[in-house]
Amino acid sequence: MLKIVERIRQTGQPFTNKQKFMVLALLPTFFMVAGLFLQSPSGIVEGIITIIKEPDFLITDYIAIGGVGAALINASLLTYMCIGIVYFLGMEMDGHTITSSFLMFGFSLFGKNILNIWTILLGIWIYSKYHKTSVTRYIYIGFYGTSLSPIITQVMQIGNLPMLVRLVLSLFVGVTIGFLLPPLSTHVYYTHKGYSLYNVGFSSGIIATVIISLFKSFGIQTESRLIWATGYNELFIWLLTIFFMGLIIAAVASSRHVFERYRHILSTYGLGGTDYVKSEGLAPVLMNMGINGLFATAFVALIGGDLNGPTLGGIFTIVGFSATGKHLRNIAPIMVGVLLASFLKIWNITDPGPMLALLFSTTLAPIAGEFGVFAGLLAGFLHSSMALNVGSVYAGMNLYNNGFAGGILAAFMVPVILSIRDRKARAKGNISL
Repeated sequence: MLKIVERIRQTGQPFTNKQKFMVLALLPTFFMVAGLFLQSPSGIVEGIITIIKEPDFLITDYIAIGGVGAALINASLLTYMCIGIVYFLGMEMDGHTITSSFLMFGFSLFGKNILNIWTILLGIWIYSKYHKTSVTRYIYIGFYGTSLSPIITQVMQIGNLPMLVRLVLSLFVGVTIGFLLPPLSTHVYYTHKGYSLYNVGFSSGIIATVIISLFKSFGIQTESRLIWATGYNELFIWLLTIFFMGLIIAAVASSRHVFERYRHILSTYGLGGTDYVKSEGLAPVLMNMGINGLFATAFVALIGGDLNGPTLGGIFTIVGFSATGKHLRNIAPIMVGVLLASFLKIWNITDPGPMLALLFSTTLAPIAGEFGVFAGLLAGFLHSSMALNVGSVYAGMNLYNNGFAGGILAAFMVPVILSIRDRKARAKGNISL
């Protein structure tokens, strides 16, 4: 890595595509090595088996049920898979490669495992073949859409059905989910117009609502679940600080103009569809990722929150989307809005649900980016209530719960804000009737 950075610094040439993938692979490599030191090999194997067998719906902390080493190894393996698929498909690495890889890592600490994601990806592949187009067009939707992988695990655990029936049913459900995701994700984008970054989380929430409603109609019930690890703050503060500082150092070492380009990132709104790797280059994106990661980690630690599988998932989601829309100026107001809400509402900010709302509320970063600090504070304040209540309609089976809540809230807030900002705005035609 140091040789790559030195060569780029000396020649002034940007990262090649291969070098970009090598840099991205440092994420799973770093945490896989850490995982191997934090748990015995036999404990890791036993932990991963436990992770595969356990239900995964919200909130299931893999660190608590499998051990910290097993959780990190599970996340690293899935991230290698994600990076490898994109690389061997011959795709150019861009911001969405980074975002999907970091999301895969983060959510593989509390919901995705090496067994339950594949049928959804198979459905994406079948969809691309059905439309006679390359799977590269939909692969990122597939990676994001594995947010519904807890449904696959749940189908496999329907106790009164024979194993073969459960296998066939899980295959059918997973393929159906994968087949539905591309058209639905494209359609729902127009509901919030990019002001919620977790677009696939919005479409996944709709799919999960339909599927869980069908389950309940056939008497298949899921119980509430809260498995939340504690006592790992010191360990993860060190690991995360080292990793995020490494990103910043690599950014500064590899580009003479990194601060200038980073300032340009801060000036953007961050609407869905943004790709900072394409517009600014990899070095300023690495700086943005490192700064946002340090900020999110410090925020959690300073308010007394737990650093564990789910909260690390939230932090890595912020870091991943630092390549496609998030920066310090548009995430801070949202997070502060959630924090302020905790002083007035009936929950404590360090409770599991509010902690996840705090981190994942940054799906609404474009609202703060375009409309300012007050709009961001209001979005965070409202989102905290939305996120803590909408998950009940699909029994926690959509890991991107905040994406569903954020999509609804963006569709609610943005037209109102625009109408207030533009005093001439009015409903045109008869559609409003």
